[in-house]
Amino acid sequence: MTGPPTATPSRFEHVPVAVYPSSADGSRAVAREIAALLRAKRPGNRPAVLGLATGSTPLSVYAELVRMHREEGLSFANAITFNLDEYYPIQPSDPRSYRHFMREHLFDHIDIAPENTHVPDGTVPVSSVDAHCRDYEGRIQAAGGIDFQILGIGRTGHIGFNEPGSARRSRTRVVNLDSITRRDASEDFGGEENTPRRAITMGVKTILEARSIVLMAWGQHKAGIVRAATEGPVTPQVTASFLQEHDNVHFVVDSAAAGALTRHRTPWLIGALGDQGLEWDPAMMRRAIIWLSQLRAKAVLKLTDDDYNEAGLQDLLRIHGSAYEVNLAGFYQLQHTITGWPGGRDPKRTKPGDAPVRPLRSPSAGTFPKRILVVSPHPDDDVIGMGGTLCRLVEHGHEVHIAYQVSGSNAVSDEALARDLRFAGDAGLTSRETAERLRSLFAAYESAGSLPETPETAHWKGLVRRQEVLAAARVCGVPSGRLHFLDLPFYHTSPGRRRQLGEKDVEIMRDLLGAVRPHLIYAAGDLDDPHGTHRLCLHALRDALALSSGEAWVRECELWLYRGAWAEWSADEIDLAVPLSPQEVLRRRRAIFCHETQKDMALFLGDDRREFWQRSEDRSRRLAETYNSLGLAEYEAIEAFKRYAPEEFLRDLPL
Repeated sequence: MTGPPTATPSRFEHVPVAVYPSSADGSRAVAREIAALLRAKRPGNRPAVLGLATGSTPLSVYAELVRMHREEGLSFANAITFNLDEYYPIQPSDPRSYRHFMREHLFDHIDIAPENTHVPDGTVPVSSVDAHCRDYEGRIQAAGGIDFQILGIGRTGHIGFNEPGSARRSRTRVVNLDSITRRDASEDFGGEENTPRRAITMGVKTILEARSIVLMAWGQHKAGIVRAATEGPVTPQVTASFLQEHDNVHFVVDSAAAGALTRHRTPWLIGALGDQGLEWDPAMMRRAIIWLSQLRAKAVLKLTDDDYNEAGLQDLLRIHGSAYEVNLAGFYQLQHTITGWPGGRDPKRTKPGDAPVRPLRSPSAGTFPKRILVVSPHPDDDVIGMGGTLCRLVEHGHEVHIAYQVSGSNAVSDEALARDLRFAGDAGLTSRETAERLRSLFAAYESAGSLPETPETAHWKGLVRRQEVLAAARVCGVPSGRLHFLDLPFYHTSPGRRRQLGEKDVEIMRDLLGAVRPHLIYAAGDLDDPHGTHRLCLHALRDALALSSGEAWVRECELWLYRGAWAEWSADEIDLAVPLSPQEVLRRRRAIFCHETQKDMALFLGDDRREFWQRSEDRSRRLAETYNSLGLAEYEAIEAFKRYAPEEFLRDLPL
């Protein structure tokens, strides 16, 4: 059932924003708007002209429209569609083309006439492309203009492929793609060097001429740009901000994508929380105190009544009586997140006066040793995001298992695989038949500069990653018998951002959970991964836990989410902070270095060009500095986690 939009728009937003609990809820709402238009236009067979988008954002909308067509008789016979963009050059039969995308996810499953579907042609000669763009504009006008335009938003703020700097008056044209846009698409094309540099896109003016516009955004990695587009100035550097000038536009976002909006991040700036239907619960109070501490550049315990009054936080003084009492409440919350015993302490070795073990709260908190499952989407996310904590859990005597959800083969370069295969051949480690096969592969590699994309080479690349895992696990002290290589099938079913979970993926996860029956689960909550693998892997865990919810072990389980390669927890989100010594930081680095194919030449770094070990060290050190600036103890580094009970994870996690 679709939940209603949450919260009331604030004066900070220059465009209506509807916030839904999840992307599924928001997608259903948008699909209903499209269905209502189709049905309203149906009498007299009047055309309903739709502007369509591609990418991962509208996938759930298209799935819902297909369901409505099959189960509710929704007809598209009167629909005419125009897609925003297409790579250039590209063949329509290429699985990475947007024409292929639309057929796969919508056109081939509904009753729309093929001649009524329009996608820019990625095959027109360079000499004719300008004329093709003018013709595309003419076709839109001949259809009566676009009635309903759906949009996504890129991390640079682009709509369509109108990259930063696009003019408001721009029309359909060929554009050069921004480097961040190309990096985000690189996994679809097997690396940034193979990703198209140009595309054909509707212009900003073309989009703004649509009678109604809906922009959708899902996930925390879109939160910053959603805020810039809705609360910031109108600027060509964020082309989505031009939508503020449209008379009939609204944004549809999930709670994660709304996370940076003023009404969600710092709602006290809007007015009294009680007037907004919000409460000063401990989480909101901690967020406000940390915000004020950083705003004033003071430790928490040094904040004064004047600091609170001048920042609009008088409510906290009224509730607690004085800055002294507020400060203590906030300080203790932060202090209680810190522990050197992330899995709990052996009661037989606990002495009077030992620091309390916090903040474990499940029925199994006192169990020792615990069965612990670390869930790593890619083969290196475990050591990047929680390598120090992983070593600590092993050293404390817990039964630590690690599950690697996908093979990671797509991130192994042809150069790295060719090097390893050549070594195996030169060392005489292959059969005569295999040696002959390798010679032909090397010949192809020398002439084309790449290896053929076959199941065989993908399998070999997966084996390379597996050997790296075994080496890293030895550094961390995890025996090979507790490593689980799940190879979830979704990873190989389609290019990067178009992947979708299947029943088999969830079944594999459920079987592992049933075999391990963990007391603690550590999973990657790093949804900023630009290729979407982390999000799907977390979906698989969530759905597997849902299927396992009736089992006794689930009631005794706690779930902790870590981040590492792509994002980090803010201080107010942290429930568990594990301090690391300088030696533990170096040990984590050694484990990360075992993933040699991701060192120096990692294929999918995104727009952050630091290597993964550098990201890990910078973020954990910066978090330690944050805790120190708030007035807590000074550490070399801190790894951070957010807690969910299984039922909270199933109910509350925005995916």
